[in-house]
Amino acid sequence: MGTPRRFSWCLSWKRILCIFFVPLILPGFAPRVKDKVGLIYTNAQLQPARMFNWSHLTPLTLKDRSVGLETESRVGSKPYFTLGGHKFLIFGGSIHYFRVPREYWRDRLLKLKACGFNTLTTYVPWNLHEPQRGKFDFSGNLDLEAFVLMAAEIGLWVILRPGPYICSEIDLGGLPSWLLQDPKMILRTTYKGFVEAVDKYFDHLISRVVPLQYHRGGPIIAVQVENEYGSFAKDKDYMPYVQKALLERGIVELLVTSDDTENVLKGHIKGVLATINIYSQQCSNMNTVLLTISNKPIMIMEFWVGWFDTWGGEHMVGNPEDVEETVSKFITSEISFNVYMFHGGTNFGFMNGATYFGRHRAVVTSYDYDAVLTEAGDYTEKYFKLRRLFRSVLAMPLPALPKLIPKAKYPSVKPSLYLPLWDVLQYLNEPVISNTPVNMENLPINSGNGQSYGFVLYETSICSGGSLHANVQDTAQVFLNEISLGLLDDHTKELNIPKIKECRLLRILVENQGRVNFSWKIQDQRKGLTGSVTINNVPLNGFVIYSLEMTMSFFERLRFATWSPIPKSYLGPAFYLGTLKVDSSPKDTFLSLLTWNSGFAFINGRNLGRYSIIGPQETLYLPGAWLHPEDNEIILFEKRKSGSYIQTTNEPML
Repeated sequence: MGTPRRFSWCLSWKRILCIFFVPLILPGFAPRVKDKVGLIYTNAQLQPARMFNWSHLTPLTLKDRSVGLETESRVGSKPYFTLGGHKFLIFGGSIHYFRVPREYWRDRLLKLKACGFNTLTTYVPWNLHEPQRGKFDFSGNLDLEAFVLMAAEIGLWVILRPGPYICSEIDLGGLPSWLLQDPKMILRTTYKGFVEAVDKYFDHLISRVVPLQYHRGGPIIAVQVENEYGSFAKDKDYMPYVQKALLERGIVELLVTSDDTENVLKGHIKGVLATINIYSQQCSNMNTVLLTISNKPIMIMEFWVGWFDTWGGEHMVGNPEDVEETVSKFITSEISFNVYMFHGGTNFGFMNGATYFGRHRAVVTSYDYDAVLTEAGDYTEKYFKLRRLFRSVLAMPLPALPKLIPKAKYPSVKPSLYLPLWDVLQYLNEPVISNTPVNMENLPINSGNGQSYGFVLYETSICSGGSLHANVQDTAQVFLNEISLGLLDDHTKELNIPKIKECRLLRILVENQGRVNFSWKIQDQRKGLTGSVTINNVPLNGFVIYSLEMTMSFFERLRFATWSPIPKSYLGPAFYLGTLKVDSSPKDTFLSLLTWNSGFAFINGRNLGRYSIIGPQETLYLPGAWLHPEDNEIILFEKRKSGSYIQTTNEPML
């Protein structure tokens, strides 16, 4: 998912008819009629959808795997999918395993099945699975194989979207930041350094995927080649390379591409089924689509039922009635579809991406997406409308609705201890000493892989004031010793340093707020200080550079620190410590940080994500599965000023 336009809901069924159903009327079809506004459709399309029975087409019941997901086209009928030789319509829903606590995977998948869906779709994030070159992580919340096998156990087929680029509003579109260490790197092309990195990643990833394919007895019926390359399209050889890379490593299932209607031709490659992503388009765009997928069934890979939020923007929502109307028309016209998102989940930690349309805007922590299930897995009006619709067209009964995961409101927490950032430096890893500033990705740390996320503190001594100039990505707080002087960002690059009588420590704390995940802008996403820092055009030298990645090991070291009682008020970056008390059976809750300014919240060392006073998001989802019975350590890293209480609520405020 990654169309750059601002989401505005206007998916009326008449517009959907205009987009998809008018062009499907071919010679030999049923007689055509016009409605009052002049739209053309067939009499057959006016009838209720027939009853579908796929009870024999589930991963557990279908034993003969000789014939997988295929496309067929016969005279007198529209092209359609078959699975195991039987006509099949994909009712897909997107859930990203990496955005959902592993303890809740089964709950979310059961709710997908109970709604009436038959297929799960998920992206695979390269940056999370290979955080350092050659070091792969498929454990815990990143156990892709366990997630896919759980879907099969529940009775769901899987469409896998392994990238290497996925967009998905995740940092750098799912590409690892260490790729940016190469100053000549050109992402999403056949540039030698990029291809070599993809090859090594695919060698590992695809070896895990191959046994999960349909023909090997697994649930994966289709695999997507890259993601929305039509809107990027900088290298004609790139998509054939990714296709070949998948085939050579043993992918045998149906391959698909995924693009919006304007760019489907630019993203399509020979021998691969083109699918499309929609929220609202003009009829004229469909001419290109039909030429591209001639004699092939239409598949909506992403039907956007909501949209993501960015900090400082408004909360985006979709209309449940429009969703129901549109999906009903899909089914009536036997068009396969995938709902994006069925369940969005959460951008835990530093996972979030960003947009750039003249200004950098970070995606919020919640990936609720106004999806069919809420961020916390609760039912919505969209869920019940779709379930009622699916029940009316499916011959087999739907499973019972899983019970909701209980929520709770816990006593407020008043942090009692704090550590100013300046007192924390001794608990960080050894700083980098450099004559000039070094950007985050090129810091000589983490076995040469640099720093991917978090903050970087740059220190150098200055003995005079003047006009400070620095290129920062994305935002920076500037201090003289511990006194705040102001802020810098990608638009504000200069700041006045007052006259000083003696040498002082200039400190620049830079926050990576999330790398852009869409468009050519991904090439320019190096974070921290990029370039020289000057005062009155004279370059500064002699930097001490601290990496603040805020990992679990860092918080373990903080337990041995000497924390101080919190003063009445404190200005500046600091860590605040408190205890969240729960009962013997912890439940889901939401942190409310209305008296705080901007920072990150950590529970028992886990990073829940960013909070900010600018909204729209006002609460952070805290899974009960991550809480201990009784006492839980809660730490805030607050960038600006101390707040009062940390409250919880049993309902989100998005």
